[in-house]
Amino acid sequence: MNNNAKILLKVILGSTRPGRFGDKPAKWILEEARKQPGVEVELLDLRDYQMPFFNEPHSLAMKPGVYSDPASLAWSKKIAEADGFILVCPEYNHGPSAVLKNALDYAYTEWNKKPVGFVAYGSVGGARAVEQLRGIVTELQMVSVRNAVHIISPWFLVDEKGDLKPGALDAYKDAASGMLTQLVW
Repeated sequence: MNNNAKILLKVILGSTRPGRFGDKPAKWILEEARKQPGVEVELLDLRDYQMPFFNEPHSLAMKPGVYSDPASLAWSKKIAEADGFILVCPEYNHGPSAVLKNALDYAYTEWNKKPVGFVAYGSVGGARAVEQLRGIVTELQMVSVRNAVHIISPWFLVDEKGDLKPGALDAYKDAASGMLTQLVW
């Protein structure tokens, strides 16, 4: 990449549940990333990519770019555009969401040699989900940055209508800054 090119980051919202919390930190980290000089950011909501559970007849590592499902092909093209990623992930039962793991499985070469950072949430800030994701992204030949944003007990950050309370994510700005600095570097 030349010095005048913008870095294109994709923020991937890894939950599709009704009433999810994930859209709140996804929009927040999107705005934090936009503050970085030389960076363009796009939000990819997995609700917009209705991929079946991984059922390709072959490993995408063995036959890159060969997809049997149109949604999977559209997804892989979107992933190929990016220079790096931020995965916004919930922790469900000590791991990442199935829909996020499925989305990771539906590309291979498109992920290779690209950095990835994490914004996670759950009772322990999504730490166990991130630890599992680090192994998965390593197998996809991605580079996981060390710093991550771990949002602890997100249910306390929303009001009775499910809206984010004012300033609820302010305590995580330093963690976001550290993760974004490593990701852009």
